Amino acid sequence: MNTATLEAPKQPLSERLEPYMAIIAPMAMILAIIVFMAFASPSRFFRPDNLTLILQDAALYMPMAMAMTFVITLRGIDLSVGSVAVLSSIIMAFLVKQFGFSIYVGIPIALTIGAFLGLINGLIITRFNVPDLIGTLAMDLVYKGLALLLAKGLVLARFPDVLTELGRGQTPFLIPTPAIVGMLTMVLGYFVLKRTYFGRYTVAIGSSPESAELTGIGVNRYKVYAYVLCGACAALAGLMLTGKQNAIQATMAPFFNLHVIAAVVVGGTSLFGGRASMIGSFSGVLLLAMMLNALVTLRIEFFWQPVASGFVIISSVALYAWIQKKDRDGASGLFAGLRTTEGQKTMRLVAAIVGLLIALLAIGGATAGDVVASG
Repeated sequence: MNTATLEAPKQPLSERLEPYMAIIAPMAMILAIIVFMAFASPSRFFRPDNLTLILQDAALYMPMAMAMTFVITLRGIDLSVGSVAVLSSIIMAFLVKQFGFSIYVGIPIALTIGAFLGLINGLIITRFNVPDLIGTLAMDLVYKGLALLLAKGLVLARFPDVLTELGRGQTPFLIPTPAIVGMLTMVLGYFVLKRTYFGRYTVAIGSSPESAELTGIGVNRYKVYAYVLCGACAALAGLMLTGKQNAIQATMAPFFNLHVIAAVVVGGTSLFGGRASMIGSFSGVLLLAMMLNALVTLRIEFFWQPVASGFVIISSVALYAWIQKKDRDGASGLFAGLRTTEGQKTMRLVAAIVGLLIALLAIGGATAGDVVASG
């Protein structure tokens, strides 16, 4: 018998790389940033204090990224993490500054409040059947409003050293204390994901909630657990932010939601559920921290940071969808859909809108009058 007939068919390269894309993709982007900054601004970017700052900035998002990995794997999403972080920290700050609570009591209270707010999110989603997106977005407004009501425009500052150490302390090995806290949460999340029933059930529920329910898994119960974890980790991030700034106010953390979701998605956790990578989430956090630091190092305006984060999310999701052949064009190529009748109609619509915009800009420029000074 010909042994060649017994050989298994060789898998395409994309299929062989697919299990490792959650790590390969963000690591490739990190390497690209390192190479670019080595030419653009090596003296500033690679300073030891700047590298320490990158770790410190990344650490702030590690607890939330760990918890958000479980939530997104369950086909959920939490858009309230920023408000939960701020509200729990403001309550802690009032208890410590206005009522004389010990910081050793205030920190556990903040974590418990964060878990309670996450519990509210989970119950709204599971008991009232409100979609995750709508439920957490609405509660984000509620928590943000409560924070504004409590703070009344005040900035609470000058906290005990324990809290500032949590947010910006340094160890003898030049590793920031928050980086150690953040990495410990990621390690804990990896263990929970890989070694516990909660982690395995999370992946099973995200893959097929109906099948998981038929096997006896309490789908709603585990969803609530994930949102409680997300709330507690958001509160921890809020404490780290408060310690880093040595102050807290209701308008802080405006981009927490975007940044955390971006890190998790860039790390390979599927927005459609059922696939998670804690190492990928860790890589995504590092990638975004390095990207934003590079923008600052190059003196690019602050408001470009969310623009860059948005592009990273889109490119990452598109890359994963292409690699895994989940798009409707299958393996026939990235632009194969443009050759179909529907694709050509879509391209004509794009051309019409772009052409209309260019024509209107041309007319506006041709008919423009004198410039009126603003202000």
